[in-house]
Amino acid sequence: MNGFLKKPALITILIFTATFFLYVFSKYSTLAFTPINKINSGIKQTERGSIVDRNGKPLAVQTNFYHIGVTPHRIRNLEKFANDVSEALGMKPEEIKSIITQADKASFVYLKKKVDQASYAELKKIADEKNYMFVTFDKIPGRVYPENSLASQVIGYMGEEGKGLAGIEYSMQNQLQPDQSASPLKTTRGKDVYLTLDANLQYKLEEIARDTMKTTQAESMMLLVSDVKSGELLSYISLPSVNLNEYSSAQISETIDRPAMTAYEPGSVFKIFTVASMYDAGLIHAGDSFLCDGVYEHRIRGGETIRIKCLERHGWLTPREALKYSCNDVLAQIASRTTDENFMEMVRRLGFGQRTGIELPSETAGLVKDTNSRSWSARSKPTIAMGQEISVSALQMIQAASALANGGIPVKPAIVKRITNKNGTIEYEHSPEYKERIFKESTAEYLLSCMETTATSGTGARARLHDISIGVKTGTAQMADKTNGGYSTTDFLSNCISIFPIEDPQIILYIVVIKAKGETYAGRIVAPVIAKAADVIIDHLGMSRGDAASLEHNGKIVISSSKPVKLDSKVPDFTGCSMRELLPLFNRSDIKIKINGSGWVKNQSPEPGTPITENMLIELNLE
Repeated sequence: MNGFLKKPALITILIFTATFFLYVFSKYSTLAFTPINKINSGIKQTERGSIVDRNGKPLAVQTNFYHIGVTPHRIRNLEKFANDVSEALGMKPEEIKSIITQADKASFVYLKKKVDQASYAELKKIADEKNYMFVTFDKIPGRVYPENSLASQVIGYMGEEGKGLAGIEYSMQNQLQPDQSASPLKTTRGKDVYLTLDANLQYKLEEIARDTMKTTQAESMMLLVSDVKSGELLSYISLPSVNLNEYSSAQISETIDRPAMTAYEPGSVFKIFTVASMYDAGLIHAGDSFLCDGVYEHRIRGGETIRIKCLERHGWLTPREALKYSCNDVLAQIASRTTDENFMEMVRRLGFGQRTGIELPSETAGLVKDTNSRSWSARSKPTIAMGQEISVSALQMIQAASALANGGIPVKPAIVKRITNKNGTIEYEHSPEYKERIFKESTAEYLLSCMETTATSGTGARARLHDISIGVKTGTAQMADKTNGGYSTTDFLSNCISIFPIEDPQIILYIVVIKAKGETYAGRIVAPVIAKAADVIIDHLGMSRGDAASLEHNGKIVISSSKPVKLDSKVPDFTGCSMRELLPLFNRSDIKIKINGSGWVKNQSPEPGTPITENMLIELNLE
């Protein structure tokens, strides 16, 4: 002003300043009157759907875990920090100090991964109170399996990346956690998968199976229960099994889905399918007699004689009696009444050599020989007729048996009952998938009566039930010697299949015990388990028994309408709530739910009326 700035320069500065303020004012005005848009982080999250049993009992539910990490160089007092967080982390202070010390030059290190919600809440509180700004909490989606090892191979497992790695978690990945990349919603929820399994029945039968494993000292076993009419599997057991909440530390043998993945020679159980096929084709009749002299002999064109031994000399036997005594000689003679090609066509029509198509991954097709293959020999047909030189799966056996139980028409096995969306709307409901008729109805009736004879006075007598009709067939097969070739003299597979009640089949029960020690004869070690398991199934399903008491009822049943469980600011009274009504609680991320038992809520902790706090644990006891 005193002449330091010339007039033209001053005017230029004033014009520039005015222009700048005008620009700022216009931008401010534009932003001030523009509607606020929600900030999109760009990260979309899909809450994984639940896996539940046929009655809605939770078997796999969504939760959150946390990876706990620190920045080592920002820790001022390592001793104090380690002592403060050790209890919440479930680690020793020395262990924490060791991890941090060894990673001193690293910019970041994890102290512990997959910390649960309760531990996270405690650690977060400590970090806030102590001003431990160097502690980080990485939230990751996780899975809780309330029933631990129950039906573990069916349910499967979800890995840390949120992808199913086995079982239904894998095969139903696109349903449980569909791709939402095109969805405008930031957070969406997957669909719930209802299994055909009855968790309460599964629990009871798993107890029987574990006891069988213990008494027989078997290496492994399988137990399947199928509804005859629908093909739905009510129980699906493969032992040993794994606690799904500790899957990372499981042994390989605990993770194998044996009914779907394991192919084996079934032995004499297969004889029911041989007799059924030959009877249906009119190649044998109920009154035919065959002489068992202890060995089946057949001379082939080259002059070689094939010999297949029987357990004893049974004398003259009808087809019914051949099944009753499980006679190898007579079964070989029966099979000789047709050509190799026709016999193998019968076998394939039963579904052997192909997958059943059940909703489980890695299902085996088994192994059925071709008559033109190099492995086919003159011994093959009579040997396959009695359940050797053929590999099957337990699911194939169940499916083939359904043809006998359903009047000649097999039904496809199923493990998924229904699929619902987040609103509970049913998007898929299982309906029986019947296949082409294999046997005449008269053939099925004849075979069921033969199986009943086997249960009352034959090799399966120990499976007999005294107040309900049951048909069985046992089988004991030598297993392959993988070291020396041929068949092992010490390793056996013992199995038994049953159908009941005979006059109106409702259930197929199949049990396989692998490599039992000591007694291996299926009629002695598996047939009694069939009887024990069948008793449990009959009582659990409320099937009519011969000695059951009769009660009169007016026919009216009053069922109180259920109300949705709501959580506001205080803990409600859960008394009387069913498992199904409690299912939505598992979708909450702000509280933790623990359920003990099954049925309806008997008592709870904390008491009704208690203020709800973040990460509160609510424990419900059901009866």
